Parts: sequence; C-alpha cells; structure tokens
Amino acid sequence: MGSHRSLRRRTAALGAVFVLVVVALLVVHVADGARADADRCERFAHDSAARAATVTGTGARVVVIGDSWSAGLGLERPAASWPSRLPGTVHVAGFSGSGFASHASACRRVAFADRTAAAVRGGADLVVVEGGLNDYDQPDAEIRAGFARLMLTLEGRSVVVVGPASAPSRAAAVPHVDALLASLAEQYGVPYVRTSGLALDYLDDRLHLTAAGHQEFGDYVAARIAELGV
Repeated sequence: MGSHRSLRRRTAALGAVFVLVVVALLVVHVADGARADADRCERFAHDSAARAATVTGTGARVVVIGDSWSAGLGLERPAASWPSRLPGTVHVAGFSGSGFASHASACRRVAFADRTAAAVRGGADLVVVEGGLNDYDQPDAEIRAGFARLMLTLEGRSVVVVGPASAPSRAAAVPHVDALLASLAEQYGVPYVRTSGLALDYLDDRLHLTAAGHQEFGDYVAARIAELGV
C-alpha cells in the first residue's frame, strides 16, 4: 500500500513539474512573440514616417492612405512605390500590415480610419485609399466597421478606394474582400478601382510588388482615376 502511495506522489509531482515547464515555455513563447511584434511595429512606424517625408509631383494635393504597397516595403527605394506614379502633389500615409479592419495589423491603432485624420490634416483635393490584402482573414463585420469609420472621417472629401490585387500568397481570399469593398464603396457613394485582375510582378514572398510591379500598379490606378475624372 505504501509503495502505491509513494508512486502516486511521484507521479503527481512529475505531472506538476511537467505543467510548470509547459507554462514556462508558453510564457517565454508569448513574450518572444510580443517582443517580435513590438520590433516589427517600430520598424513599420519608422518606414511609414520615412515614406511620408517623401512628396512627389506637383499640382493638386493627393493623399494616399494605404498598406505596405503604399509604404514601399521590399523596395530598394520605397519612395518609388506605386503612389509616385499618380499625378499631383502626392503625400503618402502608408503603414505595412494595416487594413480597413481594426485588427488587420498586430500594431495598435494603425487601421486606415485611425490614421486618416492626421493624413488629411494638411488638406487634400483627392484621397486615395488602397488596401484589402491585410483584411484577408478579418470578419466582414470588422471590415464594414472600419470602412464606416473611414468614410465618416473623410465625409465631404473626394475619395477613391483602390481594392486588392491578387497577390499569390493571398489570392484565395481576394475575391471575397474585393467584392465586399466594392459593395461598401457603392453603399457610401465613392468610386472603386478593382485591381484583382492585374497580372503583376511580385517579390519572392509572393505578397509584395517588385519595382516593375509598382510601376504597373501605379500607372493602372492613375489611368482609372483619370477616367473617373475626380
């Protein structure tokens, strides 16, 4: 009988040690993940500020609010990201990983609606909002809510929404996001530019554009905006 009790105690002790080890490993994993997210957010914020400091073109003031494609992530010269192909004096408020939904990014308060007021503080003859690829895994309700907040902030301004292209790594989700954004744009009475049919040149990550891809994307968006006459 005593040996059985002793065995049960040893088993219970080993079990407790195992649980403690697992918990400790989870804590370390979560902490490492939090540090990685913080480092990434800091880097993205730095890149966003650097891209915002580069203004291209002359003429009407154009403000572009977007994600990593606008920020120029992966480019040797981020200032050559697709907004540089637009006519006018172009100001870019791009933040990598951001989208319409509040939680598209792990970084805090970087959704399009969160950054819009600051982006248009200096005025804007035209606001171009580009994104959707980072909303690929977000609930429709979150995308709708983010879009509504965005439109409220931009009320009374000339706005064009540019939807997601079919980046290979997220192509399966693009049709749904594209259709939802097109529907929301129609609901709020703003023009929508579809880019999901474009065959663009991507980097090895199959998500971000090469320099040539940026040129083609920017030229396409510029042409569609010219057709809209906004």
